[in-house]
Amino acid sequence: MALVTRFAPSPTGRLHRGHAYSARCAWRAAQETGGRFLLRMEDIDATRCRPEYEIAILEDLAWLGLDWEQPVRRQSDHLADYAGVVDALDRRGLLYRCFRTRKDILDSIGNAPHGAIEAVRPGPHPADQEAALLAEGRPFAWRLSLDRARESLGGPVWDALSFVEEGSAPGGEQGLVKARPETAGDVVLARKDAGTAYHVAATHDDALQGVTHVIRGVDLFEATHVQVLIQALMGWPTPAYRHHRLLVGEDGRRYAKRDRSVTLADLKAGGLRPEELRAELDL
Repeated sequence: MALVTRFAPSPTGRLHRGHAYSARCAWRAAQETGGRFLLRMEDIDATRCRPEYEIAILEDLAWLGLDWEQPVRRQSDHLADYAGVVDALDRRGLLYRCFRTRKDILDSIGNAPHGAIEAVRPGPHPADQEAALLAEGRPFAWRLSLDRARESLGGPVWDALSFVEEGSAPGGEQGLVKARPETAGDVVLARKDAGTAYHVAATHDDALQGVTHVIRGVDLFEATHVQVLIQALMGWPTPAYRHHRLLVGEDGRRYAKRDRSVTLADLKAGGLRPEELRAELDL
């Protein structure tokens, strides 16, 4: 089977070894099967994404020896498509407005008698309160109601939600894995600072681009449960998933932009040759 894979970085900083490993895993899977490798810029976060980082990503991947189909898909160019998905789910009564801030949610976790389960499923505001908040112009997010989603799909379909895991899940799951969207609660599908959220944009684009295998780090394994639910609600195919280990530095911590991990640009400036890095990653 010829695989269609993708690498979908957010241009919020320079790539590091962990990104290089993930990109190369997806690229090799496509190459080895005579398939297609796609590059997608997940740049819906206008406050953090920068054009200079996108340019740097392209340069780093080319230096690493990867090639990809053109054109590169930039999610910021397709916000109307993602808004259409949110609108479609809203018209079916599957979403509700949530005016609670992050602080409100954290406070509710602390006050909840049974921990955080209730906090991540806050439910809609009473109608009169919602009307008052809208009249005030208060910003809100659209949350997906798990209860309404279950009702829309029906019990048998909900119980059968699953995906194929071909990689290394945190709990060792492989093969057919039952999806558990309830573990994420009522997730946000659109935010006040962007017309959409990650889950909508990622699943929409995977379906649109015909991605057969999502190859990514194991830190995104839990996101798969929510994405399978969205795929079912929208009638989209569910690709196979292949989660891989995370690379760690000498200190035992995984590479991360927020920790200012050594970047590919740093390695290149230090004299590392791309073939040396490729050999290291392929181990």
